[in-house]
Amino acid sequence: MSGNADLVDTPLWSPSKVRADASAMTALMHSLAAKHDAPAHDDVAFHQWSVDKADVFWSAVWDDCAVIGDKGARVVDAQEQMPGARWFPDARLNYAENLLRPRLEGEDAVVFRREDGFTQTLTFKALVDDVSRCVQVLQEAGVAKGDRVAAYMPNCPEAVIAMLAATSLGAVFSSASPDFGVRGVLDRFGQIEPKVLIATNGYVYNGRAHDRRTQVEEVVQNLPSVSLVLLVPFVSDLEQESGSASWGRELAKHEPKALDFERVPFDHPLFIMFSSGTTGAPKCIVHGHGGALLQHLKEHRYHLDIKEHDRVFYFTTCGWMMWNWLVSALALKTTLCLYDGSPAHPNFSVLFNYVDEEKVSFFGTSAKFIEALKTNGICPKENHDLSSVRTIASTGSPLSPESFDYVYEAIKTDVHLASIAGGTDIIGCFMTGNPRQPVWRGEIQGPALAMDVAIFGSEGDRITRESGELVCANAFPSMPVGFWNDSDGSRYRSAYFSQFPGVWTHGDWVEQTDAGGFVIHGRSDATLNPGGVRIGTAEIYRVVEGYPGIQESLVVGQDWQSDVRVILFVVLSDDVTLSEATINDIKARIRKECSPRHVPAKILAVSDVPRTRSGKVSELAARDVIHGRAIKNTEALANADVLDQYKARPELSD
Repeated sequence: MSGNADLVDTPLWSPSKVRADASAMTALMHSLAAKHDAPAHDDVAFHQWSVDKADVFWSAVWDDCAVIGDKGARVVDAQEQMPGARWFPDARLNYAENLLRPRLEGEDAVVFRREDGFTQTLTFKALVDDVSRCVQVLQEAGVAKGDRVAAYMPNCPEAVIAMLAATSLGAVFSSASPDFGVRGVLDRFGQIEPKVLIATNGYVYNGRAHDRRTQVEEVVQNLPSVSLVLLVPFVSDLEQESGSASWGRELAKHEPKALDFERVPFDHPLFIMFSSGTTGAPKCIVHGHGGALLQHLKEHRYHLDIKEHDRVFYFTTCGWMMWNWLVSALALKTTLCLYDGSPAHPNFSVLFNYVDEEKVSFFGTSAKFIEALKTNGICPKENHDLSSVRTIASTGSPLSPESFDYVYEAIKTDVHLASIAGGTDIIGCFMTGNPRQPVWRGEIQGPALAMDVAIFGSEGDRITRESGELVCANAFPSMPVGFWNDSDGSRYRSAYFSQFPGVWTHGDWVEQTDAGGFVIHGRSDATLNPGGVRIGTAEIYRVVEGYPGIQESLVVGQDWQSDVRVILFVVLSDDVTLSEATINDIKARIRKECSPRHVPAKILAVSDVPRTRSGKVSELAARDVIHGRAIKNTEALANADVLDQYKARPELSD
């Protein structure tokens, strides 16, 4: 089935015919077959049709999802230009209006649980009423179309309310999670000059409350654009800070009234998202109302088969694009299930308890969490029902073949496991799930509809059956509107279109399998290149992290004697030492299961690996440190102090 020896010849899961036939993907295929002669029974052919007829496809998504707004006469102008294509140039719509589309007032819209057990439920009416109150507070502060509203907040209902209120006015919303330090927040919000800051007095994580009042005060002192600070008393036993207004008191001053949504052009700024910023100041990526909405509707409704009345959960923070992605599920009249805190406190059952008690149908998490469950020998299906769960989604980093096995062996046998991949850059996915198709071990199921996802070699040629650069060769609606403060678009073009002009280059090193799925081997800018042979880091991680006594690892390339050599850092269990015998055994395994070129020149022990605040391992930060280069933005890292263990290691000088 695939050139990857780890993959098997039979799928781990296949949908029943009843389930596949009942999917929104099947309904869309039949609808487009009847109206536009699209292939109705061949998923590969249908994907190609959606690429070839992207204008017809996206117009159909608008209609099939009943997007609220005026679509206009034109679907796309300058479709062949990347960047430069303009989708629905005559359209007027509002993202928040689509998320708050009418439904039963007493229906649950948002369910929230905090790590310490605090719970809250908002009916649809309660959500709309609070959004109305918040709109009035923002209007009193002078917020209007185009102004920025920033949130320094946990993943809680107030963050959702603030976002919907701001975007209903045509204001631009941006967020960061409260574990970000002051410098990290200012590096982000300082660039976009918000008029209003909504912040928390603290947050709860890993068994204790974290006071953030001092950090909020320092942030405000350094954001002269802010005219109003709304402080949410998330941790109730912390006193209100002077100089800030209480969220509850300010909202209570207003009676709810009918919302008047500001309909804006398709590309009007909706969200400002931020790159991780480990190589400099974070890029401020601007996404528009229409592009984000259509992309999320497509992914939620068709690729992941989220349905009306589903209860949708993704473990995320407000500092990760998955928060924005999750909240968009309101547009399908779902119930959002929010959780804030550690996913492993007081134990690894906490999220699965939540799933059972709230009857979650869509469960989203990170590959790292699944790996942690596997490493710790957790078997959720032994003491949890999980009968409500139809889909498990994973993203954030590549999901290893062994983790695919683990999900089906230890969590649930009959479930659609959708490994998805894309990024903040497109606020969505290039590769994702398909509820009509089987799940193969270690593979993302396929490309997203209407996106010409391909793998390019170094000369810009399409390649198959080998690893290369992940690209998208056609325009799509959720391409960024641009970067903030990039008036001529030069930084935007440089970020994605400089390597292969006219083609989006995403920065992932990817291989396509015989089954049509994808395997991600790591970031292409972190790809190893010993002897001129490019090697994805994920190939080494799969071997090393299956080794007894190794909890985690990080691999980088070190410039050495006019070439590159592979350096492997390992985090060991407490009862394990890195003896010469262990080093030789690890090397032997890598040689056998990968290739001689993958074998590290050095294997060194560390207590932890550097990671961004969204939990991604930062190979680039470690690589810069071992080469003596300064890290331009340590605030982007959750644990920057660990880099001291990588710096000036004597073992790296011989």
